[in-house]
Amino acid sequence: MAKDQQMVMYEEEFNQIQFVVDKLVKDANAKVVFIVDKNGQLIAASGDVENLDTTSLASLTAGNIAATGGMAKLLREEEFATQFHEGSKQNVHIQLVGNRVILVVIFDARSSLGLVRLRVKKASEELNKIFEALLKKVQEPGADTPFAEISDEDIDNLFND
Repeated sequence: MAKDQQMVMYEEEFNQIQFVVDKLVKDANAKVVFIVDKNGQLIAASGDVENLDTTSLASLTAGNIAATGGMAKLLREEEFATQFHEGSKQNVHIQLVGNRVILVVIFDARSSLGLVRLRVKKASEELNKIFEALLKKVQEPGADTPFAEISDEDIDNLFND
């Protein structure tokens, strides 16, 4: 998938992603978990998001990943896939998943970095499988649409009547 290409999302995969995000909030005892694409578009969110500007956070997270990617290139690293920001009240764990999407976990003293890392590893593996399946689905145009069985001949006949 090209870097600037907009991600296509189907309901089935969205529901699977949302399930993983909801589960990660509980399993990591996190306040908020969200997934962002590299363009800064929010894909899914869970937890205490009511009082959070998720649009701005998504955009800033993507910018952060882009800046860190630039640092990685200067240091001749492929990528820094994991970032951790420690605050006085809240912490942020950022994980690049399959070099496609960004998984963000916001947590406080009710959790620990060790627990978050452990749960993020498992969630990342699950998300990677979902995005791999989604990519295959997108690369087979028409394979999962109601128009798949309509041939060019059918279309010609429709317009030639």
